[in-house]
Amino acid sequence: MPSVVVYGGCGALGTSIVKLFKKHAWKVVSIDFSINPDADDSVVVPDHSQTLNDQGTRISADIGDLLSGSKADAVLCVAGGWQGGNAASSSFLSNAELSLKQSVNTSLIAAHIAAHHLKPSGLLALTGAVPAQQGGTPGMIGYGMAKAAVHHLVASLAMDGSGIPSPRIVGILPQTLDTPGNRSAMPKADFSSWTPLDTVAELLYNWASDCDACENGHLYTLITKNSVTSVE
Repeated sequence: MPSVVVYGGCGALGTSIVKLFKKHAWKVVSIDFSINPDADDSVVVPDHSQTLNDQGTRISADIGDLLSGSKADAVLCVAGGWQGGNAASSSFLSNAELSLKQSVNTSLIAAHIAAHHLKPSGLLALTGAVPAQQGGTPGMIGYGMAKAAVHHLVASLAMDGSGIPSPRIVGILPQTLDTPGNRSAMPKADFSSWTPLDTVAELLYNWASDCDACENGHLYTLITKNSVTSVE
């Protein structure tokens, strides 16, 4: 039975991914702050108070135990969250710190998991963001900086000597995901320009199952217009 590790398995996108892989009879291990009942196993992260080293070492060890010595076919990191704020905002530093923990730390831990528990031909996918690739993000500096760091991490991990021998390390860069939270926050937005969660889950499943090829080190942008999503 193929297996996948989903970091952020209780979030909106992570939940869709877990359900899709389970539908296709994969063993699914979720990593998040709570248990995902649809997954075969869950690693519960206590909170952000642990150091990155302590948190990552413990999570990687737990993944190894749950895989029982076998290797995963895919490690997918879809953890994250959005925070706004420019340099003058009262929440600028706290939001930047949270963005780094949610996006950069989780991606680093996912990379560490992949280095030790991913098959040589397995897929590692990390989540960036289109705005961080296009240039500066003055209204959400911490968030943009965190996502830009994830983009750099993808490029570094795809190179020789990164510690991960897999030739399938990619980034997914959504513009706006069609989540319940986003709909609640922006009820008057044009939902036809938002990328459905199932579309992203299907893309990752096709890469993980090797139904579709992906380019090592590539940052794939996901742009939706008139309810049609393009992947470039």
